[in-house]
Amino acid sequence: MKYSTRIKPISYLKANAAEVVRGLAESGEPMIITQNGEATAVIQDIASYEETQETLALLKILALGEQQVREGKTVPAAKAMRRFRDRIKRTRAGE
Repeated sequence: MKYSTRIKPISYLKANAAEVVRGLAESGEPMIITQNGEATAVIQDIASYEETQETLALLKILALGEQQVREGKTVPAAKAMRRFRDRIKRTRAGE
């Protein structure tokens, strides 16, 4: 994606807010807003924002998993499944 075509001054946003919001939803691409010639903000539609946040959450989970592997904080899959099944049995017994 070329961001150079998605750069607008804040005055454009002020004058065309409704059109900009419609365009964000249709394209799914963010827009960079400048103020005094400097990039100062990025705006995007809510669906794209939510997708980005979900992606970041998954990446954080992956990074945490990699860190735990490096630190030796892992157990064999069979042992993990045993723990999981035992926990389910205890939960059901407490119902």
